[in-house]
Amino acid sequence: MIREEVRKVSSGYLMLVLLAIAQIGLAYAIYRSAVTINLPGIIGFALASVVVAICWAGFFMVHPNEAKVLQLFGKYVGTTHEPGLKWANPFFGKTAVSTRIRNFESGKLKVNDSRGSPIEIAAVVVWKVYDTAEALFEVDDYEEFVQIQSESALRNLSTTYPYEPHEGEGVALRSHPGDIAQALREEIQDRLDQAGVTVIEARISHLAYSPEIANAMLRRQQASAIIAARKQLVAGAVGMVDMALDELKKGQIVDLDEERKAAMVSNLLVVLCGEESAQPVVNTGSLYT
Repeated sequence: MIREEVRKVSSGYLMLVLLAIAQIGLAYAIYRSAVTINLPGIIGFALASVVVAICWAGFFMVHPNEAKVLQLFGKYVGTTHEPGLKWANPFFGKTAVSTRIRNFESGKLKVNDSRGSPIEIAAVVVWKVYDTAEALFEVDDYEEFVQIQSESALRNLSTTYPYEPHEGEGVALRSHPGDIAQALREEIQDRLDQAGVTVIEARISHLAYSPEIANAMLRRQQASAIIAARKQLVAGAVGMVDMALDELKKGQIVDLDEERKAAMVSNLLVVLCGEESAQPVVNTGSLYT
């Protein structure tokens, strides 16, 4: 496996001055040799001028948050990160690799969750290159590699967890976004380590049931919400009835036998748990008629 090696290169500004002076000096030397008809001198200075001309090809620019990967006849010789005008061996191949933070949003993937329910899911992945040598030489196209492996990890994660939790279940895609985001980031990172890429963040950007079962799942969610509300309502009503009976007993307002207590409890529960407003009925007789 090829690892990144930082290589120091010469300042381009210094080499610009030196090569300009050398070029001018050699041109003048060729002129003087031609005036004096010094054939060996002309040939020597001309060859030196060719070498200086080739050296001009060694200039290159490194932009901020960019690296240049250097190769000599196919062999990796190092990477430079320092921005500015630089100069290196003119025979070095120089490939630019961006080290900026990038993001990638997957398309909406149709997968089955851990219960087999079809869902639609998409994610946003924030990543950057941390090892330029691995990014260039270990995979064919690191940008395409990031996209394909991110979608593959998202598919695998979707089949591991349910869409929403039910009784006795733990982490679910819908109810635990933080845990799911962490699990997704770790899974994508495991796949991208060999490409010299680090995953900064990965989060679900879209999550829904597939259209063919969306209506049925919506009705189930509504039914679950109604059942939960009813449970809370009944628990509150029972508490209020119990409190009413205790207050009547403590204040000795009225002494009720078990049958009348049962009737009172029934009436109060109907009033408290009913969806419609209760219609009062005035009893003009005694308590037992």
